[in-house]
Amino acid sequence: MNKGNWGLTLTSDALGIARVWAPDLDEISLQIQDRTLPMRKDGDGWFEVSVEGLAHGDTYGFIFPDGRHLPDPASRWQAHSAESASRVADSRTYSWQNPGWTGRPWHEAVIYELHVGTFTEAGTFRAAAERLETLAELGFTAIELMPIAAFQGNRGWGYDGVLAYAPHPAYGTPDDLRHLIDIAHNAGMMVILDVVYNHLGVFGNVLEAYAPKFFSQGASPWGPAPDFSRPQTRSYFIENALYWLTDFRFDGLRFDASDLLVAEGHAWVVKDIADRVRNEIQDRIVHLVVEDARNVPGPLEALDGKPASCRAAWNDDFHHAVHVLTTGEAVGHYKDFAEDPCGGLRTALAEGFIYQGQPRASKDGEPSGEPSGHLPPTCFVNFIQNHDQIGNRLKGDRLSALIDERTFKALNAMLYLSPHIPLTFMGEEFATRQSFFFFSDYPPETHEEALKARMKEADNFGGTLYDEDVSVPDPNAPETFHASKIEWRILEEERSLSWQSFVKELLALRRARIWPMLADLPSARGFILPAPDKVIAVNWELGDHVLELRCNLGSEPAEAPATSGEVFFRLLADGEIVLPPGGTIFAATAGAAKQNLSF
Repeated sequence: MNKGNWGLTLTSDALGIARVWAPDLDEISLQIQDRTLPMRKDGDGWFEVSVEGLAHGDTYGFIFPDGRHLPDPASRWQAHSAESASRVADSRTYSWQNPGWTGRPWHEAVIYELHVGTFTEAGTFRAAAERLETLAELGFTAIELMPIAAFQGNRGWGYDGVLAYAPHPAYGTPDDLRHLIDIAHNAGMMVILDVVYNHLGVFGNVLEAYAPKFFSQGASPWGPAPDFSRPQTRSYFIENALYWLTDFRFDGLRFDASDLLVAEGHAWVVKDIADRVRNEIQDRIVHLVVEDARNVPGPLEALDGKPASCRAAWNDDFHHAVHVLTTGEAVGHYKDFAEDPCGGLRTALAEGFIYQGQPRASKDGEPSGEPSGHLPPTCFVNFIQNHDQIGNRLKGDRLSALIDERTFKALNAMLYLSPHIPLTFMGEEFATRQSFFFFSDYPPETHEEALKARMKEADNFGGTLYDEDVSVPDPNAPETFHASKIEWRILEEERSLSWQSFVKELLALRRARIWPMLADLPSARGFILPAPDKVIAVNWELGDHVLELRCNLGSEPAEAPATSGEVFFRLLADGEIVLPPGGTIFAATAGAAKQNLSF
């Protein structure tokens, strides 16, 4: 069990310590069941009390001088909601089915991103667990859970969490979450958690009552921003990361907007977490992934004899180039990729980031990014859609509903057979055209303001392309949430079965042909070959292997450079030179034959 500075943690059977940081308060008491215990305050603003006679499930909270009863800001288990009483959680009560699970190497990651509340009709951890075996049979080796930290209300994406340690009560108990992870491990799948440390939610944020100094004076665009110059704030999140990885045996974490986890004169918070993980978790593999708008390779590079802090970064550049190239949309976030989306996609495939120091219009012409071509392709998590890119559109429409089927198939082949780490959003495995919306459960008095913010954000994802009279789903309406639940009833329809078979074929090829190229990769380089517009011709030199991609994303047949290796995948393409629209070829060369190739 992870023991840290924050919250009520058990030190042994029936014994525990409650700690909370409230530097501006003179007194706080702990109420546990029917007992009230005064807490001692030290010189750094920490309140602490030792507690005997604890039992798993006991309810508790803290009493303020003004009589308010508030939940533990580091609660491990909420009784009913983020605003209700906290509960004592003893992780030792759960009997793990897979205590010997040690994880999977990163190059084997094929990630399936899901939102617990809409992945199934029930919207719970246990219901989600029942569907994992099917995903594993298709070839997915990891699931990534959108944030599950408790937030106010029942419905939401999870990016406005206010109790970072407590699984959202609407999804189930902490042991229900452990069961989900156990079932995933049974199926050979890793489980990665999306964590949000760059801000806390606006509604129900009790930490502001305990310690206003926990936050910086300038809020983030999404809510109160933690002050990472304070050791107490840093410890809250560093301990939280260790808590998820140890008490729940998650296989990795994805850090939302990790470029904001900084404070002048202090180490990057993710680096401190990575150091702690290396020192404290040595019996299994842990993967740390970042979303970092800076496009910098530093987190992915080994420095001073130490491994890289992170395995990979989400590559929004890849997605944006794909979206502009195939839809023609060039508004909001897509403006920076409008000038040459095909060239950008080629660069993303060959080198990782598209912006590697060039001037960027959205940054007033300032240089953006740093060179990334020296990094192995497994340092980049690529996707052709995810929760952000779908749900932030006014209609919540997926790429499969915006482009023709042959192009969408070509993109899926490119995603799964390229040497980068592929990520799929739930439902993509059967190419559903069902919308996934932004939904919330905010207080009624904030309704109008929330709608305005929704419209503003949608403008960045193609919102302005719709007719003025488009019906905008109300994010706060329960119907919007329910309309986003995956319609598994269509899974047995002919189109869905065909798509599942296609994805299964691609992932079997990835396992057989791509994984051996990526295991223990000594070196890697990508090369862009000259080709007509909308034709992608990229070769990768992966140690002793060469992997070749040819793909026509245009609407007319086009000539592509010939491949030199063995063709192991062909989509819509009878030959290897002239590709029809959607035509895609992957070829490979290994060992000595590679010596005869030149790029």
